[in-house]
Amino acid sequence: MARPKNIAPTYRRHRDSARCWAGGKWINLGTWNSPASKAEFGRIVAQLAASPTAIITSRAGASLTVNQVLAAFWKHVEQHYRHPDGTPTSEQRWYRDSLKHVRRLYGHTIAAEFGPLALKTVRQALIDDKLARKLVNARIGRVKRAFKWAASEELIPVATFQALATVAGLRAGRTSAHETAPIGPADPAIVEAVLPFLNRHVRAMVELHRVTGMRPAEVCAFRLADVDRTGEIWRYTPRQHKTAHHGKSRVVLIGPKGQAIITAFLAEGMVVDPSAPLFSPRRAREERYVEMRAARKSPVQPSQHNRRKVNPDPKKLPAASYTPNGYAIAVKVAAKKAGVAAFAPNRLRHLFATEVRRDHGLEAAQVLLGHAKADVTQTYAERDMKLGTAVAAKVG
Repeated sequence: MARPKNIAPTYRRHRDSARCWAGGKWINLGTWNSPASKAEFGRIVAQLAASPTAIITSRAGASLTVNQVLAAFWKHVEQHYRHPDGTPTSEQRWYRDSLKHVRRLYGHTIAAEFGPLALKTVRQALIDDKLARKLVNARIGRVKRAFKWAASEELIPVATFQALATVAGLRAGRTSAHETAPIGPADPAIVEAVLPFLNRHVRAMVELHRVTGMRPAEVCAFRLADVDRTGEIWRYTPRQHKTAHHGKSRVVLIGPKGQAIITAFLAEGMVVDPSAPLFSPRRAREERYVEMRAARKSPVQPSQHNRRKVNPDPKKLPAASYTPNGYAIAVKVAAKKAGVAAFAPNRLRHLFATEVRRDHGLEAAQVLLGHAKADVTQTYAERDMKLGTAVAAKVG
């Protein structure tokens, strides 16, 4: 077994000088055994303890390239943007996409010289890629945050980030970047048309999503172990949710309709481990294979038996749980089979919010969606235009 690597720097002698290995290179500390060299060594040890991803430099990162700064920033991203269980959040993927053009266009240049014009050049590359205005603004915002972090770690001068902060976001109607349509509620008729073309796992996910207003990630991570079923209304407390890092709690209330969907799902399939995700593409495939074998009229060929013995556990197994992206793809494929327009699963949350607001008011929608402020709920809940039209006919 190899000896574990010592990541802490060590005070070493090199001829008449002192040095240490830190940040992937040798750092000259000064004269060997002098108070000044030991003080400098102490500073480096303390800096690395405070920020393990820091790059040790002598002049505030004046000679670092953009690629070097982004490499250090990526270590921060991997450490910071992760769930309590260590799995990465979706923000890691968004940062990877946002920094791609920065690396391609300016990775070899000096980071301290990356200014507003360079940032606008990266932005134009995103526009040329036919990205929507809001997405362009979001990606440029992440680029700014990467350089803000670098400034806080003294990898670049603070003035570099301050200059980038002067670049304003693209305004609607004043750029060649196209606009996206507002996200509205899914059409109930289309949802019903898609259901027969989904496997029973995704079908139950859509139905449960429809009547509870969960976020897609909360549906994908749904476990029986996280559900309190002692009361008349079940209470689902997701282990991970969108605002957990802000210290906020999240409870999804499941009424009779949602309870019936879960109960029916459990009655149809195999036994489910309460600590495992209830909806699983891996179990969906196993169930499909069981059905295929039961419907098979000819015996299984010996060659098939032999293949299973040689490779009983193939590397490319379906995941144990659905991801929001996989969930969306499954719905999209089913919509194509049904011959209807596809809808993103998050529009089911919009549909739930719209119906609750219409029938029970804004405050009820706010509570069930888990929003701290009502103005956030209003972005999800479409106003009932039928009601508005009827009132306008009377008072207008």
